[in-house]
Amino acid sequence: MTDLSPLAAEAGALVERCRSRGFGIATAESCTGGLVAGAITEIPGSSAVFDRGFVTYANAAKTDLLGVPAELIDRVGAVSAEVALAMAEGALARSQAEIAVAVTGIAGPGGGSAGKPVGLVFFCATRRDRPPIAAVRQFGDIGRSAVRLAACHEALRLLMEQASIA
Repeated sequence: MTDLSPLAAEAGALVERCRSRGFGIATAESCTGGLVAGAITEIPGSSAVFDRGFVTYANAAKTDLLGVPAELIDRVGAVSAEVALAMAEGALARSQAEIAVAVTGIAGPGGGSAGKPVGLVFFCATRRDRPPIAAVRQFGDIGRSAVRLAACHEALRLLMEQASIA
């Protein structure tokens, strides 16, 4: 089980920033399995800003719930910048939120390859009428819980970056 308390300060600051700007938040998560949404909703008053979260661990869920083209997943793989962007765009399109973040990666301990090793995570944060912010991180084979926690930190950072743009 992942302890969400290390995310409390970041999540709290994000909730406050979004509340002050009137922004709703949506999440689209694969390897984090809902931990980003969990960190945000752990904050009292988050119901004022958290619209919804999509946990799309399976490729079919990415297609069914977020509209990620199956052909895209077949061509570039679920763990890719292109799929992270499509997930984030899908979350915005299927919510009332102003900002959204997507996370897709390989938490381990298995599932990695030479081209896509354990600890590789792609992110995309979107905001209505603004360009997306993409990131890729290689956290290394630091353990499943540690990869997921590190990915949550990065997702919250990207959401805050989108929420802070004037």
